[in-house]
Amino acid sequence: MAEATSLRLSVDELIEALQEEIVGPCEVVGVGPLWVAGRPRRGRLLLAHGAGAGQDSAFMAGLRQALAAAGVQALGFEFEYMRRMRAEGRRRPPPRVEKLLEEWRPWCDIVSRLAGPPCWLGGKSMGGRVASLLAAREAVSGLVLCGYPFHPPGKPEKTRLAHWPDLRCPTLVLQGERDPFGTRAEVEGYDLSDRAEVHFLDDGDHDWKPRKASGLTQAALIEAAARRIATRLDGRAAGRSAKVGAGGD
Repeated sequence: MAEATSLRLSVDELIEALQEEIVGPCEVVGVGPLWVAGRPRRGRLLLAHGAGAGQDSAFMAGLRQALAAAGVQALGFEFEYMRRMRAEGRRRPPPRVEKLLEEWRPWCDIVSRLAGPPCWLGGKSMGGRVASLLAAREAVSGLVLCGYPFHPPGKPEKTRLAHWPDLRCPTLVLQGERDPFGTRAEVEGYDLSDRAEVHFLDDGDHDWKPRKASGLTQAALIEAAARRIATRLDGRAAGRSAKVGAGGD
């Protein structure tokens, strides 16, 4: 990982530490590295990364920091292939989905033991999609999907929504209006889960980067998304299903 993991913890030590606050990456013995930011004042969120960039990417680091500032404890883990990519210095494709699902489970077991607010699952792009596949099979508290890959770019007919009717948990989607994996116009035409809320980030792309002419910044959109996530996690927006929001909080 890009940052030194000076903190090495057993699972039991991690669970105790997360009741307070640890910041930065740590190594969880027998499980793997975990990036942590914030205290769980308004909720907890376990986040997976996208296919091409790990937890040390600017997007994931910025999102964790913004969530911490909004009162959400953000926990980011990495899939094994991403750790190998970094160690070998070369790109490699993600493994099959079933392998990624298996890698979610040790972390889900850990957060299930935490006292305090329930931990929602989520992720960026592919990471969010895998979280949603897990939620379609098992009971989870809720989902936060950042830049959900509704379809491959340029192939809007190949939607990745077959499992969505099986989602029974509250689901919050944060989507850039110009995301090539699902634009606002496309997503507004989908028949999503009854418990899904879609919040659009003004002029954002797949990484929530707006065009310069918009007068907005990626940092501002990430902060707005983090505030929306915090509001959803602490229950103040409970019951608002299938909503479409603007980029502001």
